[in-house]
Amino acid sequence: MTREKIYLFDTTLRDGQQTPGIDFSVEDKIAIATMLDEFGLDYVEGGYPGANPTDTAFFEEKRTKSATFVAFGMTKRAGISASNDPGLASLLQAKADAICFVAKSWDYHVKVALGCTNEENLESIAESVKAAIGAGKEALVDCEHFFDGYKANPTYALACAKTAYDAGARWVVLCDTNGGTQPPEIRAIVEAVIACGVPGHCLGIHAHNDTGQAVANSLAAVEAGVRQIQGTLNGIGERCGNANLVTLIPTLALKRAYSERFETTIDSERLLGLTGLSHAFDELLNRSPDHQAPYVGASAFATKAGIHASALLKDPRTYEHIPPETVGNFRKVMVSDQGGKSNFINALKRRGIEVGKDDPKLDQLIQIVKEREATGYAYEGADASFELLARRTLGTIPEFFAIDGFRVMVERRFDSHGRVKIVSEAVVKIIIDGETIMSVAEGDGPVNALDLALRKNFGKYQHEIDDLELADFKVRILNGGTEAITRVLIESTDSDGVRWWTVGVSENIIDASFQALVDSVIYKLMKNRHMAGRIAAE
Repeated sequence: MTREKIYLFDTTLRDGQQTPGIDFSVEDKIAIATMLDEFGLDYVEGGYPGANPTDTAFFEEKRTKSATFVAFGMTKRAGISASNDPGLASLLQAKADAICFVAKSWDYHVKVALGCTNEENLESIAESVKAAIGAGKEALVDCEHFFDGYKANPTYALACAKTAYDAGARWVVLCDTNGGTQPPEIRAIVEAVIACGVPGHCLGIHAHNDTGQAVANSLAAVEAGVRQIQGTLNGIGERCGNANLVTLIPTLALKRAYSERFETTIDSERLLGLTGLSHAFDELLNRSPDHQAPYVGASAFATKAGIHASALLKDPRTYEHIPPETVGNFRKVMVSDQGGKSNFINALKRRGIEVGKDDPKLDQLIQIVKEREATGYAYEGADASFELLARRTLGTIPEFFAIDGFRVMVERRFDSHGRVKIVSEAVVKIIIDGETIMSVAEGDGPVNALDLALRKNFGKYQHEIDDLELADFKVRILNGGTEAITRVLIESTDSDGVRWWTVGVSENIIDASFQALVDSVIYKLMKNRHMAGRIAAE
């Protein structure tokens, strides 16, 4: 049976840039376009040339090798010929393979936003498409607010789609711009568009996630006949985001309801890079990946309850909808006070630590973990601290250094101009090979000062930790009041690109932070000797 192709259209660099807090530079866009191109997407929409200096500069060169490179912009203005419209000229001159025109398809918007007649809007759609084709570019038309427009005036919305198709548009894309349309509505309206004369192999879907159904709406549109899906990496986009291609791609590839009928450019080999692509994109955005993201999240194939873990170890299919390795992810049986021996044995085995089920040291480790978690420790999110605890309990860890003590001072004073100044200073004493080393440092806050002082002079190990960086710092108060227990979780990284997490718990936030910092340094030294780090490196 011949499978139909679903074309994947990425709009991360255009619609995704509308995400609050995201502002891509030209260099960012080049890096992301390369990632998308190498992954194998059919279309990469790069932005709106002529609208801002960044996008204009980005389109001075073609930025993809395999994917169709797409410029986005408005149709020509009413009352002006295509040859005299400066906005259209910018699109035609851009180094793009295709142009995606955004066109009004809701008569209310035509009247209020464009201030022209319905007939003039149809003419603008047709003439813009013809101009793009005349310039040797593939033409696409995003019918903005199509579903709301259809519900308000189906005859006019259909006329907009049909006009674009009749003018020669390769793709007519139906946009759920406000993100409120439901899957059954999507399906029925797409079927109406096909019935009016626009074939499914020329239709696309552009769904927003305002009701959490952008992926479901995209799949409903595919079932109704569309053959192009527009979306973004990790579902970024304005308001609640766009359809998440990182979720859609493996669903199309791995779920029989779709894989038996459709194919995409993302074959099984490319799919192995999905988790890496998703996480690399988050790193570029300088944000932590969503641990509960479908398919690619760190918790996507994690289980905590002992009965689940026991069954999972016997046969992964008992609690997994796909093998995690097919998308480049991995199985994770978490260590927690809810876990039985199966959790611990599997967690240790994946760290290269072999221990027998009847080994009394295993019972000792389980007891220590449960006691510590009862006081506030959380080893699920601190793999490095768990590994160090396990190795200390079950075997040995070299004594690289000892802590002789630390002191932190925070002073609030006024400078010579009468302005408030906060100064944090830390002193740390460590012992290496019997020699006491004292380091002093000032920092932006007490924890930063403590971190700088701890790693300022590590004697013979200094060169080993020069590339150690504190990437993230999270504090959680576990109970109320000024005497609350505090848990600190620290994320560290090094020049290998490996990340690990350590935890500290104390009534004192500085002490909790110091525990996590010390664990991070020890873990780094162990990793350098290939004595730890397997889980972090995966």
